[in-house]
Amino acid sequence: MTLLDALILGIIQGITEFLPISSSGHLVLTEHLLHLEVAALKGFDVVLHAGTLVAIFAYFWKDIWAAARNLKMIGYILLATIPAGVLGLTLEDWLDEVFRDPSMIFGVMILLALYFVIAEKFPPQKNKTQFTWRNTFVMGLAQAVALIPGVSRSGSTISAGLLFGLKREEAAKFSFILGIPAIAGATLLTGIKVVQGEAPMPETSMVIMGFLVSAVVGYVSVSFLMKFLKKNSLHVFAIYLVVVGVLGLLSTYSF
Repeated sequence: MTLLDALILGIIQGITEFLPISSSGHLVLTEHLLHLEVAALKGFDVVLHAGTLVAIFAYFWKDIWAAARNLKMIGYILLATIPAGVLGLTLEDWLDEVFRDPSMIFGVMILLALYFVIAEKFPPQKNKTQFTWRNTFVMGLAQAVALIPGVSRSGSTISAGLLFGLKREEAAKFSFILGIPAIAGATLLTGIKVVQGEAPMPETSMVIMGFLVSAVVGYVSVSFLMKFLKKNSLHVFAIYLVVVGVLGLLSTYSF
């Protein structure tokens, strides 16, 4: 991997972590296009996610501070974090091995687009802003499903919130704050593996490049998305996922 590769991957991560189009899926696809050894870059992928974690803190610091002083909200976040934590500790390696193939990712993207359409079309009660133990736990289950490459963490959790009638921007805000424990936990576990020599990591210059670029681009991306969701639906992202998924599958099975 070169510094240019690290720059490109940082940009891809920064954009796709927040736009509901799957950062893990796009990273894997980009790594394939760059002819990189995908399996050896799992540690670097987590570094890129840590960069976007910084972007979350930078953009939502007021909301994070407010949530930290709200015991009920802390409870919601802890409850919603459990599914991803359990699935990540038990099945993450298996899911990554099975779904890290490009053809699987393209198929998952199409299914995700259908999920967006359903969530936008059939909410039980629109613009209901009340969080409950039930809807936050379901959003946590949606976050756990996003361990599958090709499933957008933000898209799956926002859509789950829409199905309970939450406003898009409120569901998005909770989704990104909910991602803090999951991303931080994955970063910590990968850091331990790196120290133990179990997870390879590229040169320090490339790690710094990817981290900084993903943080800066991520901040711009989340700022755009939060403004976009106030007046627009997820349909445009569903169309994008279908186009990419169909074209990807056609190209995969044509050669």
